[in-house]
Amino acid sequence: MDRTSIRRSAVWLIFFCATANIANAECQCACVNGTPQAICESAIDLKPLCPPTLCPLAPPSITPITSPTLPPIGTSHCSPKQVLDPTTGEYVWRTLCE
Repeated sequence: MDRTSIRRSAVWLIFFCATANIANAECQCACVNGTPQAICESAIDLKPLCPPTLCPLAPPSITPITSPTLPPIGTSHCSPKQVLDPTTGEYVWRTLCE
């Protein structure tokens, strides 16, 4: 093997590894409190850019009482937010951490 083919193989290997990590990211765009927002399973996932979306207005509701907990590593605080459930078309309360 010459140097050019070794470099080419290294570039493809780096590209494959980078795209494999992006493909495994657990992020999705959802309507949160009436605005589109990226929601990720892990604090280290790269948030995608969400396309402009018209979200239905979140209904007025009283924030549920939550027990105090420590936020996961990589986040500073957690709070309950209304997230649109795409299967039912209704907002549900979820605790989101930022």
